[in-house]
Amino acid sequence: QVQLVESGGGLVQPGGSLTLSCAVSGSIFGFYVMGWYRQAPGKQRELVAGVTSDGSTNYADSVKGRFTISRDNAKNTMFLQMNNLKPEDTAVYYCNHKRFTVPRGEYWGQGTQVTVSS
Repeated sequence: QVQLVESGGGLVQPGGSLTLSCAVSGSIFGFYVMGWYRQAPGKQRELVAGVTSDGSTNYADSVKGRFTISRDNAKNTMFLQMNNLKPEDTAVYYCNHKRFTVPRGEYWGQGTQVTVSS
C-alpha cells in the first residue's frame, strides 16, 4: 500500500504562485510514475504533470512553462510549483502514484483545493 497526503492548496490571485506538496509513505519500489491531476467542477480529471521513478517529467500543454514538478526522495515528498496562476487553474488537485512493477497498483491522495480568483 501507498499513502499520499496533499497540502498547500488555497486561494491565490491571478498571476500568483502556490506550491503543492504530496507526502508519500508505504511500499515504494520498482518502476512507477507519480503525478499531479486536477479536476474542475463539471470536468473530467486531467493529468497536470508527472514524474517517473527515473526522473523523467511531462506536463500538460496548458501548464508548460508555468508549473514545475519535482521530488525530494530523502523526504519522500513530491511538489508542484505553480507560477503565473490563471482562473482556469482552479480545481481540486490530486496526487497520484502508479506502480508498474508487479504487483501493480494505483493510489490517490484526498485532494487539495486551489482557487485562483481576484
